[in-house]
Amino acid sequence: MKIATFNINGIKARHQALSDWLDEAQPDVALLQEIKSVDEGFPREIFEDKGYNVETHGQKSFNGVAILSKFPLEDVTRGLPGDDEDEQARWIEATVVGKRAVRLCGLYLPNGNPAPGPKYDYKLSWMERLKARAEALLASEEPALMAGDYNVIPQAEDAAKPDQWTDDALYRPETRAAFRRILNLGFTEAFRARVQGPGHYSFWDYQAGAWQKNNGIRIDHLLLTPQAADLMTGCGIDKDIRDREKPSDHVPVWIELDA
Repeated sequence: MKIATFNINGIKARHQALSDWLDEAQPDVALLQEIKSVDEGFPREIFEDKGYNVETHGQKSFNGVAILSKFPLEDVTRGLPGDDEDEQARWIEATVVGKRAVRLCGLYLPNGNPAPGPKYDYKLSWMERLKARAEALLASEEPALMAGDYNVIPQAEDAAKPDQWTDDALYRPETRAAFRRILNLGFTEAFRARVQGPGHYSFWDYQAGAWQKNNGIRIDHLLLTPQAADLMTGCGIDKDIRDREKPSDHVPVWIELDA
């Protein structure tokens, strides 16, 4: 089972680029972020025609997450538990059954800038709620993963120029510590379990020639429960699609599971 996470930065602007990538990469499941569309505005027919089941958790103009799956999606839930007043569409989860059942959680973690400030407070409180959901996933003792745009640069090697990010909400010590607390519960960060060293990024800003200079950061992650980590057979970043026409500023990150 090939599972990818991809922040598409607007389905309206990027549906053709997404469609082309799906045809080439052939993921069984794609977890999407920043669809920037209400549910009824999502062009689901494009992806249903390719054999995908589609579930969305949309929001007008901002945020929004979705799951495309060639397997039926069961027990779909929307919204990260822990705050009934949170109206931002940043979390969707469902179970897929291939050779075995896997619980998939797609997330778009708050950016948090400017920091400090209310937006950063929201980011840290959201990460606390994420930690609680992570603990529940571990307690189920089933293959599960949490994948998406975390807006977290975990380590200096995950940025081409870490000094530029010192005061940014993506790299502040509190952010990285919150991310480590989740990892240390017993999750495997898929990419770093397979690939070591600097120079591997999943985001390049549209400004200042970041792509041409390879001034990137790695902020799109897949965190696996031990039961899912045991099934992993591959992992990669589809970097080259950043160089195409009308690209997202993110690229897909994917894993393969024996599931």
